Amino acid sequence: LWNPFFNLQLPEHMPIRIATFFKGDKVIWTIILLLAVFSVFAVYSSTNMLAYTQQSGRTEYYLLKHGVFIIGGLAITWVFSHFNYANFGRIARPLLYITIPLLLFTLLFGSDVNEARRWITIPLISITFQSSDLAKLALMLYVARQLATLQDQPINLRTLGWPVLAPVILTCGLIAPANLSTALLLFGSVAVLLFVGRLELKAIGQLAGAGILLFGFIVLLGLALPETTRVSVWSNRITSFLEDSEELYQVQQAKIAIANGGLLGEGPGNSYQRNVLPSGYSDYIYAIFIEEYGLMGGLFLLILYLVFFWRTIRIVTLCDRAFGSLLVMGMSLLIVLQALINMAVAVDLLPVTGVTLPFMSMGGTSLLFFSMGAGMILSVSRVVEKRSSAQDNVILPNANPMPA
Repeated sequence: LWNPFFNLQLPEHMPIRIATFFKGDKVIWTIILLLAVFSVFAVYSSTNMLAYTQQSGRTEYYLLKHGVFIIGGLAITWVFSHFNYANFGRIARPLLYITIPLLLFTLLFGSDVNEARRWITIPLISITFQSSDLAKLALMLYVARQLATLQDQPINLRTLGWPVLAPVILTCGLIAPANLSTALLLFGSVAVLLFVGRLELKAIGQLAGAGILLFGFIVLLGLALPETTRVSVWSNRITSFLEDSEELYQVQQAKIAIANGGLLGEGPGNSYQRNVLPSGYSDYIYAIFIEEYGLMGGLFLLILYLVFFWRTIRIVTLCDRAFGSLLVMGMSLLIVLQALINMAVAVDLLPVTGVTLPFMSMGGTSLLFFSMGAGMILSVSRVVEKRSSAQDNVILPNANPMPA
């Protein structure tokens, strides 16, 4: 059953070394492990007040809960890194067919948290599941697969057709009413992936126009039926961002946290703003991280995500299969663009969006799906490194040995 997916070929009695255990790009693996360690410390520190208000002061509750998700995420990344990445393309279409009804169900009957229906509560075990996290993964996987099948011909809106355009518009349209920032992020990521996949610039402009029309329709729907969308929330956030005199409370507290951090920070666990900053363990964890580890810590975290993106670009250029390259690019865009947007919001360069920091923020479903995306990247990297190693070991039949 596992043979089509796994490719473990370790010699018998060979000790399992770290380099053998972690397949794929070792730099990416190192970054993921570093982010996991930083995440445990940051979440444990930032959930201090939450533990006292929700768990009667049991500060270890969220540490253990998040630790379980971190370990589970690393395990998922390891397992996915050993999959044959071609099989991801085979599940792209069925996964998308599952995702779209889930998004519709979430929009109509989802759990209302913070005036937004983004979650589905799984009965019996009372676990909330954010369907948009699955949608991001499924849509990028599907678009990468469809683009890969069109690489032998000019790619425009006619050749792309409704089999690609309809899922993109429908998925982003179903996410937007409750989570506009995620919908815009996903739409932008797909547009960049289409550009990398050789879609004509004129076609990308036309697709962007369709997205603007869709957004306009959602705004008009929200004005006519305020309970269907969050137009008033979007308007308040944009207004407060443009007018410093009316800053949102969390923006003010995030700025104080960053100012407190200085160059080297207050030290691990010494944040004060964690007690007053809303969502300091999720949306604004970067501000808490800077307060505790300073400007240098914040820059180091930013560099980790940039190096992650650089290594994925390397994989894209070395991969000789269109689907592998597009898969890596799509998953990398989802991770890195969201990270940059989250950081920009924390330092008040963008309006409040509500997106989490990948691999750092507390949140089970987002962490697990980002781990899947990272595993897919490492799966392609494993094949690329294996092929490069095989080419390096080829001995030309008529080659003379080099003189000593």
